[in-house]
Amino acid sequence: MRTLLLTAALTLLTTAAAAPFKFVALGDMPYKLPDDYARFEALIGEVNRLQPAFTLHVGDIKSGSTPCSDENFQKVKAQFGLFQGPLVYTPGDNEWTDCHREKAGKYDPLERLAKVRELFFTGMGNRSFGQTPLTLTRQPELPENSRWTYQNVVFGTVHVVGSNNGMERTNASVAEYFTRNAANVAWIKATFAEAKANNAPAVVLGFQADLFYGAPFLLTDPGLRDTLTTLAAEAKAYGKPVLLIQGDSHVLVIDRPLTEAGANTSAGQTLASPVLRHVTRLQVMGEAEVGAVEVTVDTDTPGVFGFRPVYGR
Repeated sequence: MRTLLLTAALTLLTTAAAAPFKFVALGDMPYKLPDDYARFEALIGEVNRLQPAFTLHVGDIKSGSTPCSDENFQKVKAQFGLFQGPLVYTPGDNEWTDCHREKAGKYDPLERLAKVRELFFTGMGNRSFGQTPLTLTRQPELPENSRWTYQNVVFGTVHVVGSNNGMERTNASVAEYFTRNAANVAWIKATFAEAKANNAPAVVLGFQADLFYGAPFLLTDPGLRDTLTTLAAEAKAYGKPVLLIQGDSHVLVIDRPLTEAGANTSAGQTLASPVLRHVTRLQVMGEAEVGAVEVTVDTDTPGVFGFRPVYGR
């Protein structure tokens, strides 16, 4: 009898709703350099005033037409240090995939990817950015892929970017894509496995690419299909609220575009496949609109997630 009571008590503790909390999501900024540095710092000041549990930056720390120079990277890294709370960052395509463009400096994208990892992730250990960093679990294969738990909710980042996720142009870039793609798929699966093992009430995943661009009438870029289908399968099996946070398209969108088949696989399949209504997509604003989204997480409510735009003063 005492064993049964103890088991029941432990179950109640495990499944009890956590206290509501707030975090901030942003991306695609600072974009137009150097003009947006001051606007970004004003936004950081407002985020600091709000005192969120942490902030998530989903990549593109410059435009695709801005030089991919060490100096520009270092400037934004220094601005990351202005966040008083924790800041978690996942790279975007403008940091490396698109650096071959003439206006971006005609860099080798893979050399820039190595530089991004060196500047932003080497030596970070299990710490996030920010003056009071979070402790993260990092993927050994891709140190930019991270995971953490806050109030029983499981959070993660996945290095999935626009421009077809880097699957183009050269044999070397294609090889890099397949290595990173396999690691990303494994990381998504491991994140949901952890959530299920710990009876987490919700999962939040952040990445840069707009996986739903053109839905449902255009085919998804092949470099994004594995991410979509893996997210769809894992979210369906998980069955609890999931929030996907991405940038890339620069306009604030909150919707539920993910289907059981994975959105965008084809027009007919997408339209025929049921929507996963427990999966919400937050596309943050960016580029000219230097703002962020304050996300309220209340696992004691049916929708779990609430959203409020935030702008610098």
